[in-house]
Amino acid sequence: MGNKQTSTDQEFSPGSSSVDQKRSEAESSCVSVRSDRSMGHPVKFKSGDTKTDLRICSQRSSSPDHSCVSLKSDESMGNPPKLSDEAVTSDPSRADGERSISGGVSSVFCLNNTSVTASLNKHDQAVNDELQRVKEQHKTSMKNKYERLCEGLKLQENESLLNSIYTQLYIIEGEREGVNEEHEVLQMEKTARTQHSQDAPIYCNDIFKASAEAGSEEKEQIKTVLTKGIAGIGKTVSVQKFILDWAEGKANQDVDFMFVLPFRELNLIRDHQYSLHRLLLDFHPELQDLDSQIYEECKVVFIFDGLDESRITLMFSDAQKVCDVTETSSVAVLMSKLMKGELLPSALIWITSRPAAANQIPSEYIHRLTEIQGFTEPQKEEYFRKRISDEHQASRIISHIRRARSLHIMCHIPVFCWISSTVLQKLLEEDLRAEIPQTLTEMYIHFLLIQINMRKQKYEERDPEKLLPSNREVIVKLAEVAFKQLMKGNVMFYEEDLIESSIDVTDASVYSGICTEIFKQESVIHQRKVYSFIHLSVQEFLAAFYLLYCCLTKNKKTLTEFRSYRYYFDSDEDSESDSDEVSLYDLLTSAVDKALKSDNGHLDLFLRFLLGVSLESNQRLLQDLLTHTENRPQTISRTTRYIKEKIRDPDDSHPLSADQSINLFLCLLEVKDQTLFREIQEFVKSDKHSEKLSAAHCSTISYMIQMSEEPLDELDPMKYNTSDEGRRRLIPAVINCRKAVLRDCDVTDEGCSALTSALRSNPSHLRELNLSGNKIRDLGVKCLCAGLEDPHCKLEILGLSYCDVTDEGCSALTSALRSNPSHLRELDLSLNKIRDSGVKRLCAGLEDPRCKLEILWLRDCGVTDEGCSALASALKSNPSHITLLSLSGNKIRDSGVKHLCVGLEDPHCKLEKLWLSDCGVTDEGCSALTSALRSNPSHLTELDLSVNNLEKSEVKLLSDLKDDTHYKLERLYYRSVASRKFS
Repeated sequence: MGNKQTSTDQEFSPGSSSVDQKRSEAESSCVSVRSDRSMGHPVKFKSGDTKTDLRICSQRSSSPDHSCVSLKSDESMGNPPKLSDEAVTSDPSRADGERSISGGVSSVFCLNNTSVTASLNKHDQAVNDELQRVKEQHKTSMKNKYERLCEGLKLQENESLLNSIYTQLYIIEGEREGVNEEHEVLQMEKTARTQHSQDAPIYCNDIFKASAEAGSEEKEQIKTVLTKGIAGIGKTVSVQKFILDWAEGKANQDVDFMFVLPFRELNLIRDHQYSLHRLLLDFHPELQDLDSQIYEECKVVFIFDGLDESRITLMFSDAQKVCDVTETSSVAVLMSKLMKGELLPSALIWITSRPAAANQIPSEYIHRLTEIQGFTEPQKEEYFRKRISDEHQASRIISHIRRARSLHIMCHIPVFCWISSTVLQKLLEEDLRAEIPQTLTEMYIHFLLIQINMRKQKYEERDPEKLLPSNREVIVKLAEVAFKQLMKGNVMFYEEDLIESSIDVTDASVYSGICTEIFKQESVIHQRKVYSFIHLSVQEFLAAFYLLYCCLTKNKKTLTEFRSYRYYFDSDEDSESDSDEVSLYDLLTSAVDKALKSDNGHLDLFLRFLLGVSLESNQRLLQDLLTHTENRPQTISRTTRYIKEKIRDPDDSHPLSADQSINLFLCLLEVKDQTLFREIQEFVKSDKHSEKLSAAHCSTISYMIQMSEEPLDELDPMKYNTSDEGRRRLIPAVINCRKAVLRDCDVTDEGCSALTSALRSNPSHLRELNLSGNKIRDLGVKCLCAGLEDPHCKLEILGLSYCDVTDEGCSALTSALRSNPSHLRELDLSLNKIRDSGVKRLCAGLEDPRCKLEILWLRDCGVTDEGCSALASALKSNPSHITLLSLSGNKIRDSGVKHLCVGLEDPHCKLEKLWLSDCGVTDEGCSALTSALRSNPSHLTELDLSVNNLEKSEVKLLSDLKDDTHYKLERLYYRSVASRKFS
């Protein structure tokens, strides 16, 4: 069983599982199909209170054909017995547990007796039939459970067949840098232009299969997979599709059973004692006829969905031993032992989690880490066109979302696509000229109002006088739960949490899309309802609404509790922080400070919503839910000034991170304050960059450039008056620039990841990238080459002078030059010790017909005549595109020049400029060059031989060629470095 996890790559015929094959192999030798551990032990009876019992026929049977193991359920009475999948091992003669014959194993299994063999064959066939029946029953149950996808509350009208609407999500191997340290929406906004750039996406059905280039050793290691993704990105839907395709016979048919154990349901029994077998029977009652020993013989997949929702403390260091599926322990120990591989070591494990919770599982127990990145740009449009039947309406909605950057970015999340389509479709159905929401807050307000209207239409009393207070009361109570749970860091809650806020559970359940419940009735442990908001952002929006409601209704208790978290107090004399009443200004600035103090940014989106709902225009939209509205433009104006001061002049003891700066900038846009946005636009476009910029300000500038619809012509961080940290924060903006001059900007190999994303982005705007003077080394070059090879990359000029590149980096560049298509036209590797070995590797790329490189700078690279021989071969290649070659500062000497001249004389050579300054060339080399230039045809127009030991007579021969109209030589440099006129 030790290698069962690798069998995903084997081919099985339909209906033939791994355990079936094992049994068939065992039949011919009459050897037990069980593992060696069972030898010498009596037959194990099924544990737990089940309907089945194990009966073994006695040897007094009238026919040996009946001497078999029988597993009957109550339903089988009166029918032919349904046989257990339990293999015959020791004590086959035991009858109903009454007696055992010593030495039965050797006497029965070694007999070459026809009747015994026939009996065993019949037994094995019956066992296989019974196993197949349970497998098919399990598949049918899983198909029925997962074939429909529900958006919002699990009401019939919200359900669709999964196969009819499923869009393949992008799953990549690995994760983004710092994925656990950022708020989820910021992760999404930062990578909106960079995602979906990996070369090999992983489809959900291949989650346990090693990549094609992986070796066999790696394939054996993919046993436990952890898939990360922000809330609403499609983790559970991917799991659902994985199961459905298996249940329908479309994929992974070597798997016998799939067991789904959602953490939100495991939470309900976290204090109970269970055996794994008993637990699986509770979750999957159709397994009741399955013997507990079969798990070790079958290939099984355990899916633990929603680790982030877990209230169970996993116990990976616990000393308790649990090695058998019938042993009882706590749920926490069971889950931990499964994930560690101590319990059912051959089982495959798939765990899904939001990023911030994924570190609960030590990395040594994870064999593959994947990340779901949501919808690509085309998939966004595909989603809206599938969901909206009116083509004109769909086009208008898509067009609007593209124009509203915040909305466009959020639509990488499938759940937000649903929210947006729900809102925009409803608004346009009611009025084609309706004003479409421009900010996140406006979108969520309309979403809330639509849900309220649905409640009016379907569930409420007809008396309009009772509608308003009823709506207000329920929404405010739901918002209170959202606020309290958000402050506790919880994303899910139970009935007691609702009761604490005096919520009628029935009222909560009718809010399609606002509050969903997971309610499964098939077993005892699922009768308790579990609640969560459909998306983290919905909870944050309602929490912000609740805080504003408390401010307007003077709910001092809640406001005081919230303000108790404040870390900085305003020193303004007009501040009312010490008064009995909490002003809106104090509330908003307290929220700003609290969000900035958060380690992982979990209040960033909450802050944006709080500022958004404070606008009087948004309060008017919510007027039916608020007791009154207040128009306080001065308060909003003071708050925006407070935010701008935080960006411009952050506290030295608490400097703002890049994410914090970006979020404050987005907060300003949420209250429709465009002043800072316009200031930055004007600043970036101007040539006056003398103003001192903080690192936080640079983060804001970088973000604004990234989000701009129009790419920036040139980004040069050295032009800005800022610190080294500030310049580093500007670098991510290259993703939306045509030219990036990053010379001497302290970029390292780790920093190249952002540049690679820029090269891979779709569309990719970057045409010129200068990284000279940065110690990116070979690792950095390899990272860049992954971007150069991407079909979206359009880079034409790459400067890598003085970057500590060696021949190893040249190998990666060779692969990039060979990529199809290759757009690179100019490459500068000067002042890197690539030597002859590096040049040879480069030439292998230059000779490839897909390579389009025209200009190659190799100044001071430690090249000798050996490297020149390789270059000559490249110059003779068909086609050769090289028009400028610089070898200045390399001691190639005359022998190297002679090698080059062989290339120059070839008719395929297109070289126009050759620079050989300070190369140790003498008259002998000069003579060879004269001969080469006389060849027909010669394209050389410029030759630099300065700082070489040349006699005037030989130079005179070259100079005569320059003056002869039959030759194309136009410029000849031969005296000194000062006489050169290099561009």
